[in-house]
Amino acid sequence: MALQNRARTLIGILAIVIGAAAALPSNAAQTPEETKPLTGTWDITITTSKGPAYSWLEMDQSGATLVGSFVGRVGSARPVSKIEYAQGIFKFAVPRQWENKDYAFEGRLNSSGLAGTVSGYDTVVCNWTAKRAPKLERPAPRRWGAPISLINGTNLDGWAYQGSESHWVIKDGILVNEKGGANILSTQKFEDFKLHAEFRFPPNSNSGIYLRGRYEVQIEDDEGHDISVHSMGGIYGFFAPSSKVSKGAGEWQTFDITLVGRVVTVIFNGERVIDRQTIPGITGGAIDSNEAEPGPILIQGDHGKIEFRKLIVTPAK
Repeated sequence: MALQNRARTLIGILAIVIGAAAALPSNAAQTPEETKPLTGTWDITITTSKGPAYSWLEMDQSGATLVGSFVGRVGSARPVSKIEYAQGIFKFAVPRQWENKDYAFEGRLNSSGLAGTVSGYDTVVCNWTAKRAPKLERPAPRRWGAPISLINGTNLDGWAYQGSESHWVIKDGILVNEKGGANILSTQKFEDFKLHAEFRFPPNSNSGIYLRGRYEVQIEDDEGHDISVHSMGGIYGFFAPSSKVSKGAGEWQTFDITLVGRVVTVIFNGERVIDRQTIPGITGGAIDSNEAEPGPILIQGDHGKIEFRKLIVTPAK
């Protein structure tokens, strides 16, 4: 009798466990219909102990799998091979590129966009929010305004600094970064514009021009390297130049760049190397993720020496 009672008790316990397990929410991946609202591009703001940090995320469906592309606060776009999604919560990890730690994101969709937590941006877990990146679809301007020279040849009026100690000076009418230090950005902000730049750099130097402070056109001594999304004249991490036309270190070179909405054209030393490409999102080092707003011309100064003898902006009317 005691043995029968024990068996009945065990059967009862087992029934309770099975019933409780059946009542738990499933962790199975959701269907493409359920993940569809997450797809598209997102501008991310992370709240850290040192202030806001900015990133960018694209999510897309690859069959039944949610995948992505990600830009951190530094570095280039990198793939996200799989984004886990269950019960309204998505998770993904991004291996380090130039950062000190891997990023691990968790978030969910809400009425304002996306929100969640992330590790890797700070010594503690940080909160983050994201809004859909604006399309910025605009027709080509019918008229252009008066050209504006950002270099007055005398002083640094019209410029501000970002980052560490500045080594920017005017020498013989030329804007010079004497060694790695602060970035420099125009106090004037622009929406759609044409930019003419004349620059040179010594061997092994590296810089870049950030359009609206958010999209970097790469400048680098890349002699001997194959063309890639990191090559000079490309949109860093997104678009490689169609050909290699650099004159090399120590030579004066030119960019003629047109930016309308997200559509960019780059003419490098007289050759069209980027032809009306749509920039997906911010590049690493962007001043913010507010893509719908006008922004400055920012020159990267933290990597090394560079000189500019002309920086002329012609804004759209």
